[in-house]
Amino acid sequence: MRRLIAEFEEQSFTQIIFPHAATDWNAYLREAEECFVNIITTVARFQKCLVICDDIEAVQQHFSEHKNLIFVHYTTNDTWARDCSALCVSDDATTKLLNFTFNGWGEKFVADKDNALSHALAKCYAKKLEDIDFVLEGGAVESNGRDTLLTTAECMLNPNRNPKCNNIQITQKLKSCFGAAHILYLNHGYLAGDDTDSHIDTLARFINEDTIMYVSCDNRDDEHFHQLQLMQEELQMIADERGLKLIALPLPDALYFEGERLPATYVNFLFVNGAVLVPTYNVTQDKAALAIFKKTFPNREIVGIDSSVLIRQHGSLHCVSMNFAADIRLSC
Repeated sequence: MRRLIAEFEEQSFTQIIFPHAATDWNAYLREAEECFVNIITTVARFQKCLVICDDIEAVQQHFSEHKNLIFVHYTTNDTWARDCSALCVSDDATTKLLNFTFNGWGEKFVADKDNALSHALAKCYAKKLEDIDFVLEGGAVESNGRDTLLTTAECMLNPNRNPKCNNIQITQKLKSCFGAAHILYLNHGYLAGDDTDSHIDTLARFINEDTIMYVSCDNRDDEHFHQLQLMQEELQMIADERGLKLIALPLPDALYFEGERLPATYVNFLFVNGAVLVPTYNVTQDKAALAIFKKTFPNREIVGIDSSVLIRQHGSLHCVSMNFAADIRLSC
């Protein structure tokens, strides 16, 4: 049986791309570096972290302790590891790495180096990559670890990804690649400032086989109110049909940078072994969001990660990281 291994399952390591001067972080590189150091240091408390560096020696100097840290050289276009890294599937008890095409979220941005990342690092994984002729980003799919994928129609069915495929063909491709019996599309919900065409990892996430966490909005004056209400209704219908539980997370207060609203969301959290890392934004909703996570995950440590710098580039904590399954052993 083939399935996309869920993020809440046991992991081997987290993969992160460290920011460098040739990325969009250059205007405030020091702040970005501090944020990434915090993320990497926190991850390393719980499991190994593979850090992809433009300059290994310079990056290593940011860390006084290198335990659980593995540094590897590769120069990327950007730092969104979630979307350009390989995905782990289980196929008859064997873990395989699927390498999809990354086209910069519908050719919005140059992504040639990011698209080549997995092949450049293949020696580190001690696994052969299975190349898939299909455009897909890791942030676009959520797995319940069994037979169900959650995604958004706005992203997955967007002609800027796979223009030669119709909706039926795309659905069949997802079922084939991930062994999924059910592909659940959300037709509503978005976050202003999101460059990804509404990735599911900003809106709704599986936290176990039968529970979905999602972003909600109760402020009628917020531009997201109507669409997020419709998304909530969709999720409730799915939950009723499939016997799922739903947990709502608040929408953070509106954040702006250079006059543009940013897609801040607590749904962009990160699973590691024994913990959940939660993005925070220095807004009033941070406390309530962390309380919900602590109640939901009594057996995991909940760690808030200040992601107010990350969100300036329209992504957050989950976006800059990729989890690898427990039996993927690093060999670099």
